[in-house]
Amino acid sequence: MSAAPAAAGRGPVVPGTRDVDRSDPEYRNWLRDAVRKVQADANRTADTHLLLFPLPVHWGVDLYLKDESTHPTGSLKHRLARSLFLYGLCNGWIRPGRPVIEASSGSTAVSEAYFAGLVGVPFIAVMPATTSSEKTRLIEFHGGTCHLVEDPRTVYTVAARLAEETGGHYMDQFTYAERATDWRGNNNIAESIYQQLRRERHPEPAWIVATAGTGGTSATIARYVHYMGYDTRICVPDPENSCFFDGWLTGDARTDCTTASRIEGIGRPRMEPSFLPAAIDRMMKVPDAAGLAALRTLEAALGRKAGGSTGTGLWSSLRIVAEMVREGRTGSVVTLLCDPGERYLDKYYSDAWLASQGLDIEPYGEVLRTFLATGEWRE
Repeated sequence: MSAAPAAAGRGPVVPGTRDVDRSDPEYRNWLRDAVRKVQADANRTADTHLLLFPLPVHWGVDLYLKDESTHPTGSLKHRLARSLFLYGLCNGWIRPGRPVIEASSGSTAVSEAYFAGLVGVPFIAVMPATTSSEKTRLIEFHGGTCHLVEDPRTVYTVAARLAEETGGHYMDQFTYAERATDWRGNNNIAESIYQQLRRERHPEPAWIVATAGTGGTSATIARYVHYMGYDTRICVPDPENSCFFDGWLTGDARTDCTTASRIEGIGRPRMEPSFLPAAIDRMMKVPDAAGLAALRTLEAALGRKAGGSTGTGLWSSLRIVAEMVREGRTGSVVTLLCDPGERYLDKYYSDAWLASQGLDIEPYGEVLRTFLATGEWRE
């Protein structure tokens, strides 16, 4: 049975080892087959597209979006969930018949529900009650169960408690995201980006912009850049009601926030263990209205709807492009299209929801329209 969490949910829940005989041939066969199924998924979904955002050619700057929405579960979190399942299986933590439990704002839970179904174990997602209805539908579609909580800050302790009560495994993406992924390569998202840029006019990007939920993606990309000796800089945009920016600025990992982020998938009420502030070069605090205005700009440019985390990253990326244009620097910038906007039609694409949140996106939309038309950033 899982141990109780340390420090009010801040430590990992370590699964017990007494309830299964790991030398039992039946268990070993189950484990071997489960790992094979997860690895087979990786072979089937080896890569995602790199989309070119239209900018004036004479600027000498190219902007790309790594389209992670084409994964089988529709988001960047498919990579993370696959890595977490392999990590949990190979560590002996995920066991036949025992549930996997996760604290999530939705997309990771959708992907983990998929992999739980793939290997044949139950799945429970502990999520804020404000999570979009489309995400809860997708979790249930993949065979998972949703456990909603009113206070988003309690998702960690509730997930740990459910693991304790059921004898299941608390996946704890916020602790293990940065260590479960092979950051040296193995077709991780960073290696994929550089491979896809090989024939572009600026194959080594000046900046990669990655928003943070667990912090695992920015950690993987930053580590890979340092490991390979590239000169690329890493920027992490942070939405309102998130403490990553403050923790990065002060160096205090104990930073906490009292209000939950409105941008699902990114921004956290605490500094998560997988966020590695020393590995990144820059952070930007992005108003929620600015990130959501960028979604309309993306749709106008590419005909694609995306989630709020994509908008937050795109706003920061265009701001970096504006700096490069102003300074006469050429190069490329890469950001992520994290998940499809169809999951948020009742939120980020709803004028009624924007009004209920007191968000006016028009001034930020005008900043973007002016920039793309003139090259001048007038924020």
